[in-house]
Amino acid sequence: MRHNGWERRIDRAEELAQKHAFAAEILRFYALIAKFQAEFHSRLAGQETFHEQTPGVQASDPYVAAEWFPRLLETLERGAPEKVAERARYLRSAAPEIRRQLLSTYWSGAHPQRQHVDEFIARAFLQPYAEFVREKSEAKPGTHTSTLCSFCGRRPGVGVLRTLGEGGQRSLVCSFCLAEWPFRRILCPGCGEEDPHKLPVFTAAELEHVRVESCDSCKTYIKTVDLTRNGLADPVVDEIAALPLDLWAQERGYSKLEVNLMQM
Repeated sequence: MRHNGWERRIDRAEELAQKHAFAAEILRFYALIAKFQAEFHSRLAGQETFHEQTPGVQASDPYVAAEWFPRLLETLERGAPEKVAERARYLRSAAPEIRRQLLSTYWSGAHPQRQHVDEFIARAFLQPYAEFVREKSEAKPGTHTSTLCSFCGRRPGVGVLRTLGEGGQRSLVCSFCLAEWPFRRILCPGCGEEDPHKLPVFTAAELEHVRVESCDSCKTYIKTVDLTRNGLADPVVDEIAALPLDLWAQERGYSKLEVNLMQM
């Protein structure tokens, strides 16, 4: 297994696609996207100009890296579901200003979520860029009660439990830049509810290392990957693979705190 973060996600997605038929299609599509993201992130890390531009880069226009955007669009044209492929085809032939506006709008956090396909495409492209910028910044991780990422202001997409002493320490992973910060065990990241009786946790035998952590006050949920049960799991990938838990939670009236990259 490879140690680079993006390559590790690719390996895990391919492994789980063979293991879980119910998630195979979405995991193989994720692996296709992650391969582009891995190459893009590696190229960014190798460009000295980005290192020089790092100060204040949070406020910069992400279009500085957008010469790579058509490569993602070409990848989607070849391997995405038809609806996404059609949109990628249109964007690749559209005026540069249309592509610039799409990326700038999503980067600013002002995306209105009217066009889920556009949101997916922008997020898929900008995620490795955001991770690269965060890695080169002096941003500090959030506190144990931070419900938003301290770097990009997005909501968490998945929780993580890691071994700490004889128990587990909870943390949250940003849905966009993949920053991770510690978070209290008994606290809803959606509304701040602290009553343990209003914060039920659900698991399924076939996915015992993934938990649904829900809140009866705001009726939201987040999935948490328990690395104390499966140390080989990857939070981002295993969260995507655990589709049955999303269906189970939503059938019971809970809404996901934040959709993952695959818009699920």
